[in-house]
Amino acid sequence: MKEKKLINKIRDNFFPVAGLLATIISLGILFVLIIDVLKDGYMRLNLQFLTNYPSRIPEKAGILSAWVGTLWIMVLTALFIFPVGVASGIYLEEYAKPGKMKDFLEINISNLAGVPSIIYGLLGLQIFVYFFKLDRSVLAGALTLSLVVLPIVIVATRESLKAVPLSLREASFALGANKLQTILFQVLPSAFSGILSGVILSMSRAIGETAPLITIGALTYIAFLPAGPFTTEFPFITLQGLKDYFTVLPIQVFNWVSRPQKGFHSDAAAGIIILLIISLFINFMAIYLRIKFEKYMRRK
Repeated sequence: MKEKKLINKIRDNFFPVAGLLATIISLGILFVLIIDVLKDGYMRLNLQFLTNYPSRIPEKAGILSAWVGTLWIMVLTALFIFPVGVASGIYLEEYAKPGKMKDFLEINISNLAGVPSIIYGLLGLQIFVYFFKLDRSVLAGALTLSLVVLPIVIVATRESLKAVPLSLREASFALGANKLQTILFQVLPSAFSGILSGVILSMSRAIGETAPLITIGALTYIAFLPAGPFTTEFPFITLQGLKDYFTVLPIQVFNWVSRPQKGFHSDAAAGIIILLIISLFINFMAIYLRIKFEKYMRRK
């Protein structure tokens, strides 16, 4: 009897210890990789590196076109995925009736979240580049990345809506509100912190994607910037930048890593550091906004 209790105790303690060891090992490997990247790239981190275009000379190469292109792509991707992803999540969770059609949509959305990103790149190449003739433009890149992260936003929206207590909906209905008013003014504000976190974290994944953008033909060497959205002539806004060619930080880093010169490897390490800083900032904003909205809803 005592031996059986000892065996059960060992089994109970095995998984927490194994999980802790796996976490420590993973963090240790990540720490070693970050230290190695910092050691190789910190010397290149200066204003010149951020304001120079790519160059054949490693010491003069910079990431200006890459980080501006990344900014363009991220802003456009957010504009596409937020309304479409949130609206789709609301429909599936609040309006779609149980049945084969809903089950079909749910299964496919879950499966799409695990599809390799290069498949979306091939889809974007066929639809946006060839069919809609958008060429290798900023718009084609943003639409392709939107396909990659859209399932994540839909799933995050649905999970946030599920977390809203049923009593809140019933109280709203009891006060005479209809379904649309209940969703817009009660359910959605309560779930908005989770939805926003899901959107921002999906952007964190999109910022590191390379395969889909290479597939649609994003260039590795760009010595100009996409046209800005503002002009001095009426109506003071232009969409010309959406049609321009572009590159992004992951592609620029990939290009430098593939070169034999050691100087370009230092440039790649510096680019990775900038990419890590941007990714960490996005994750920090997700946590910060989630906490702020939760506090706001408690006060409300």
